[in-house]
Amino acid sequence: MDNVRYFSRKIYSKKTVLDINKKIKLLGVRAKFDVYTFLNIRLIGSIVIFFLVLFLSKLGFILAPLLTYIYYKGITYVLLDYNIKTRAIKLESEASSFFEILTLSLETGRNLHEAIIVTTDSTSGEITLEFKEVLREVKYGKSLTEALEDMQMTIPSDAINNMLLSLTQADLYGSSIIKSLYNQIDYLREKRRMEVKAEISKIPIKISIISVFFFVPLVLIIILAPVLLGYVGG
Repeated sequence: MDNVRYFSRKIYSKKTVLDINKKIKLLGVRAKFDVYTFLNIRLIGSIVIFFLVLFLSKLGFILAPLLTYIYYKGITYVLLDYNIKTRAIKLESEASSFFEILTLSLETGRNLHEAIIVTTDSTSGEITLEFKEVLREVKYGKSLTEALEDMQMTIPSDAINNMLLSLTQADLYGSSIIKSLYNQIDYLREKRRMEVKAEISKIPIKISIISVFFFVPLVLIIILAPVLLGYVGG
């Protein structure tokens, strides 16, 4: 395993490793692979596809680079980009209720660390797991500020990261952030409402596309079938 990692570090550029590692971190604590595992799977898969298509297809010299490129881009999108986008939506849908409970806990006079403990005990979901990781890191020696700063690298949402920044500043300077949190919670809810509204507005367009590709040809077949049958029969 160590030899594989050493070899991997030699063949990939530092920029590639940093870019992929940044994306993997945005998958959160549930990420099932590390940067070199992903890069090796992508590289080996690309090589296998290229040579298989090249030798098995008569048009291999055309299809091999094309299918290899599609695989190379596709695996990055499916395993990283798509999951990051989906996770951002899920996190934002959970964030308003999580931070509302956190804010209520702060209003009772608890400090930030105690409020996070109470909130994580009262909630579940993706964002709760991330805050539990924060508490675990604090338990093993990190300051709460450091753990929250690290958490920002795992969150693919600017809105949530703004809230984490507010928490970090509050822990660092001892300032009150209750009003700021309520404002940001309202913003998250409004943002989510607008996103749902936008998705609903796309439904007629999707239905129109489906109609063009499926129903219109069907109607044409029904209309033209008797004429064609009569022509063939004649």
